[in-house]
Amino acid sequence: MVIDDVTAIASTAIYTIIKCAAPLLLVSLCVGLLVSIFQTVTSIQEQTLTFVPKILAIFLALIVMGHWIMNNMVEFMTSLWSDFNLYIR
Repeated sequence: MVIDDVTAIASTAIYTIIKCAAPLLLVSLCVGLLVSIFQTVTSIQEQTLTFVPKILAIFLALIVMGHWIMNNMVEFMTSLWSDFNLYIR
């Protein structure tokens, strides 16, 4: 196994992580922005107001996108383990 193989595996792993995390981070960003705009308009400065909507939105996003995220992770691990005999040389 040469350095190019390690670099390819690391690159694919980082891409998979970004691809799986991006939808949840975007949902959190959008909900945080909406709550921030709501707080600005109503002059409510409660710190805990941002956490509950974000948590609920993330749970809902996990319910909706969890199957897709898990399929991406399983696909990556399957490809990694199926080429295991190439890595031990």
